[in-house]
Amino acid sequence: MAVHLLLGLLILSMAGYSSASFCVCKPGVSPDMMQKAIDYACGAGADCGPISPNGKCYNPGSIAAHCSYAVNSYFQKNAAKGATCDFQGVATQTNSDPSKSLLYFFY
Repeated sequence: MAVHLLLGLLILSMAGYSSASFCVCKPGVSPDMMQKAIDYACGAGADCGPISPNGKCYNPGSIAAHCSYAVNSYFQKNAAKGATCDFQGVATQTNSDPSKSLLYFFY
C-alpha cells in the first residue's frame, strides 16, 4: 500500500514537468535583428500567417512577440532535421512555454 501511495505521489509531482523545447527571441536584441530573424524564419517555412496584421496572434503587435512566434514556428517544424535555435544570436532555446509567459510578449 505504501509503495502505491509513493508511486502516486511521484506521478503527481511530475505532472507539470515538460521536456518540450521552444525557441524565443532574446530580450535586448535590436528590432532590426529581430526583423531579419522574422524574415528568415517566414521565408524558410515558418507558419507566419497568424502574425500577419489580421492574424489571430498579431496582438500584441510587438516585434519581440512576432519574432518569438516566427522563430519558434520555424524551429518546431525543422528541429528534427537538425535546425538550431540561434538565428545569428537573436534567439535562444527554453523549456518554458512562451505562450504561458507575458515576458516574451511585452519586452
